[in-house]
Amino acid sequence: MKLSVMLNYSGDVKAAADEVAALEKAGLDCVWVAEAYSFDAISMMGYLAATTKTVEIGSAIVNVYSRTPTLLAMTFAGLDSISGGRVNCGLGASGPQVIEGFHGVAYDKPMQRIKETIEVCRATWRREVIDYHGRTIDIPLPAGEGTGLGKPLKLINHPVRSSIPVWWASLKGRSVEATAEMADGWIPVFFIPEKADLVWGDALALGTQKRSPDLGPLQTLAGGSVTITEDADLITRVLDRGRPQAALYVGGMGARGKNFYNDILSAYGWEGEAKTIQDLYLDGHKDEAAAALPRQYLEAASLVGPVGHIRERLVAYKEAGVTHLQMGLGGSIETKVKTVETMRQLVDEI
Repeated sequence: MKLSVMLNYSGDVKAAADEVAALEKAGLDCVWVAEAYSFDAISMMGYLAATTKTVEIGSAIVNVYSRTPTLLAMTFAGLDSISGGRVNCGLGASGPQVIEGFHGVAYDKPMQRIKETIEVCRATWRREVIDYHGRTIDIPLPAGEGTGLGKPLKLINHPVRSSIPVWWASLKGRSVEATAEMADGWIPVFFIPEKADLVWGDALALGTQKRSPDLGPLQTLAGGSVTITEDADLITRVLDRGRPQAALYVGGMGARGKNFYNDILSAYGWEGEAKTIQDLYLDGHKDEAAAALPRQYLEAASLVGPVGHIRERLVAYKEAGVTHLQMGLGGSIETKVKTVETMRQLVDEI
């Protein structure tokens, strides 16, 4: 199981990169860069390629609307070249608020667009001539559109790897099924290893039945906040820090009956609590909604506690098929380095 972190660069970008270099020396395997509508992920990934030596560098995620499929393929081929083959291409749909509101592009057929983008990217990395006409992507433009002068082309350069790992951030049944069929890796949310099958088991099984053996087993990126301590009060404080964001997703993302995060909590067995959280949140009682989150959920979705407890959680994640453990680290850089060193030792032991 590889150790991963999500890059936090809301402040000093270079300081964040320097932190990754220190964590790499402590045993970190992967770093993931988000994008949303902040600084672009690609610039930071290129900077990380120059300031690190062994750590894998992934996007988590870039959307499939604001860049053309061939530009995505070119970009990740370039990143893979300057990093020496250390890049993971994390793709997702984002949402209409960002795609239409910030990028000015119609948010249409997200699952189909991701599937077709993956196909175009892989063909580009294999240096095939791109002549692709799907339901959402037309390359070159068809007759009657544009100048009519476009012709099929292939990538000029020879990529370091003809197959760059593609990770898909998918949430719901059909898209998770497509992920298990087509992607190299899966980026889920609200993942509890002992209960994940209740939400995604059927979809993953259906997709795996159609999966090409050439892809190998599906990799999975999941985890949570990591704090190694025997201090009961500190454990409670760390767990409680996760309440506001979880309440936002479970309670505030979407209307009643149309909130997948709420559906996940219900499927995990906390149906009554999920309804209460949503009712409180939508009625404006955000603090009360956060307080209503079950502590058992917070404990199960994190790795917080004594070394023995952390070891048990690692075994659970590994048995659930998690190949890349996402660690939310807190404290000073010295504390983070020590945590990664301990986690490296524990992961190597299980």
